[in-house]
Amino acid sequence: MRPELSWSRRGLIVGGAATGLVGCGRKKTASETPKAPVKGGADTIEASVAGTWRSPADRARDIWRHPVETLGFWELKPGQTVVEFWPGAGWYTEILAPFLASTKGKLYAATLQADPSDPAAAEIVEAYRRKLNEKPRLYGKVEITSFGPTTGPVAPAGSADLVLFLRNVHNWMAGGIAEKAFKDALVALKPGGILGVEEHRGEPGRVQDVLAADGYVQEAYVIQMAKEAGFIMAGSSEINANPKDTKDHPFGVWTLPPTRLSAPRGEPAEPGFDHARYDAIGESDRMTLKFVKPK
Repeated sequence: MRPELSWSRRGLIVGGAATGLVGCGRKKTASETPKAPVKGGADTIEASVAGTWRSPADRARDIWRHPVETLGFWELKPGQTVVEFWPGAGWYTEILAPFLASTKGKLYAATLQADPSDPAAAEIVEAYRRKLNEKPRLYGKVEITSFGPTTGPVAPAGSADLVLFLRNVHNWMAGGIAEKAFKDALVALKPGGILGVEEHRGEPGRVQDVLAADGYVQEAYVIQMAKEAGFIMAGSSEINANPKDTKDHPFGVWTLPPTRLSAPRGEPAEPGFDHARYDAIGESDRMTLKFVKPK
């Protein structure tokens, strides 16, 4: 079991933290270099990443999120069944759904569990539904399920080839449902199926706040949670690393682009806050991990 860790109280943050546009000093690969937009067809990941349906702001973040390399590391293949936990506004969905629709695959989107007391969260889910419904031929039939404290299966048991946790483990730690996320993923996956995890990487050796109040999680902590759920570690990658990230920002990871907080969450922005230092860092340093469900 994981060792006892420090505790702090924190509200649940909806969806993955957004992130920004400044270079981290690592040499760009060919797939990170902006390409001419593709108007139609998404039978390869490269074509989907270059699709005109993606906004310029989303495409600009490819230099940080490296979707071609990252999905390749997680072994995404044509025709697979994929489960994306908490897709938020759909940054990755706009890549995954057209690719899977074009290759006769299937995408399950496990959105935030409905909460009548949280209309902002409900609007995020509704906006995501509208996005998919506006372009049914492009996105195909995305099956929307939900994930939260009391939800059932995110997809039929043993049906998924790939499950994705995209910068949300810290949110689930805040809500006390991180262990449930790993267990639900294990149930959804086929034997031999892959769990891909991208998460803001905390500084090794520091005491891990079990609520991840600053948005950072130690890599060893994530690995231990996955192993406790029954996964086997299959690899890690530095695709999404950023050595410039000092991880000691005044408003946590959300101080960095593109969220660019200048005051604590829920408080008015500070007009005189100097963003230059944090903009120069760029997006957060992230772990990219791969786990396998035992056969």
